[in-house]
Amino acid sequence: MKGDDMQLVQIRPTEQVSVDQERLGLLYTQLGEVGAEDVVCRAMEELALRMAHCDRLYRTRDQTGLRKSVHTLIAIADQIGMGLVAQVAKDVIASIDQADDIATAATLSRLLRIGERSLTAIWDMQDITL
Repeated sequence: MKGDDMQLVQIRPTEQVSVDQERLGLLYTQLGEVGAEDVVCRAMEELALRMAHCDRLYRTRDQTGLRKSVHTLIAIADQIGMGLVAQVAKDVIASIDQADDIATAATLSRLLRIGERSLTAIWDMQDITL
């Protein structure tokens, strides 16, 4: 095959994301509807800001700052039932700790994709319940 006959194919990986309904239900039981919605909204906002911050830290090659920022994502994600986000954040930390730049790039990219899709899923759930 000649070089000019090749086509570039862009792969867009997708994964099924889910929100732990039981975890959210527990928040609503513990805090009441208004309190839980406040916690969820604040957590979603913080998660979105932190993900953008992680992207910036990666691009500036601040591995120490990136590790710290990703670590905070774990607690936020766990709080609002985003188990997959928390797990992938742990994978990012592991790749940083192993000084594996390629794995860090790949897992961070996965974290940002899953994080965005999870935020959309939880936002859509709130639209349904309101």
